[in-house]
Amino acid sequence: MALPVSDVERFEASRPRLEAIAYRLLGSASEAEDAVQETYLRWQAADIARVEVPEAWLTKVLTNLCLNQLTSARARRETYVGQWLPEPLLAGDPMLGPADTAEQRESVSFAVLALLERLSPSERAVYVLREAFGYPHREIAAILDLTEAASQQILHRAKKHVAEGRTRTEVDEAAARRVVEEFLAAATSGRTEPLVRLLTADAVSIGDGGGKVPARAKAFEGARAVATFMRGLFKPGKAKRALAGGTVAVHAGTANGDPAVVAVVDGRVIGVMCLEITPEGIAGFRNQVNPDKLERATRRWAAADHGEPLFHAF
Repeated sequence: MALPVSDVERFEASRPRLEAIAYRLLGSASEAEDAVQETYLRWQAADIARVEVPEAWLTKVLTNLCLNQLTSARARRETYVGQWLPEPLLAGDPMLGPADTAEQRESVSFAVLALLERLSPSERAVYVLREAFGYPHREIAAILDLTEAASQQILHRAKKHVAEGRTRTEVDEAAARRVVEEFLAAATSGRTEPLVRLLTADAVSIGDGGGKVPARAKAFEGARAVATFMRGLFKPGKAKRALAGGTVAVHAGTANGDPAVVAVVDGRVIGVMCLEITPEGIAGFRNQVNPDKLERATRRWAAADHGEPLFHAF
């Protein structure tokens, strides 16, 4: 049965917030869209006249759909080929959600999304709802069928797990570009030492090819190992050009609020490398090259003017 226009408009007004919540919970834009669409179907079938607070009702339905999805996703990721990384969102993507506070910006960073994978589904939900969207524990308790005290305890545990990661340094768009340019200059210099100087001693590099694009199953660890890998990655070669499908335009950008290297071939994003910046240097590289996780990035890329690339690789 078709909904009245007012009820459709009420849902659509909530869609950006619902998508932003779902993305943080699932780490996947496509799965977030599916969860929001399923929420709409539940809304369409509900007796809306009896829904006292539509926003709370929609958030509860969406969150529980995502919790179910997370449970099955954990089983799927046990058989995932290689490393699993979230789907990157380029600057300006509305699914990034609110970015008014440091907590909100941090909650969608690639580093924190990766750390959230360590949490249980309930810990992840409480952390996202509280830190990223400012829901009071009373409302979180109602959404997750918990007591307020339990919600507070779960948040304490979740924040402790997340805090075990590195301290992230926030940079604005101009600073992000400078970081990327400095990194790329070192990576294409043909020498390892300039790269080593930019990295923390315990730097890591992780790649997600999903079994569709070559990516090392084990992370590179340590400044010298990472620097050696990066130097080789940007070394020209016919085989690399053939694998990429053409000449690669290398751009500086931001993804999930982090400085990023965006690799593009004929308008198609084939790789997004997020840099984790700390006061001590570049602490991590998270390289998304799984084409299934770059479709949204390609659409976003096509919708904006990014100027000339820094250089053409391969």
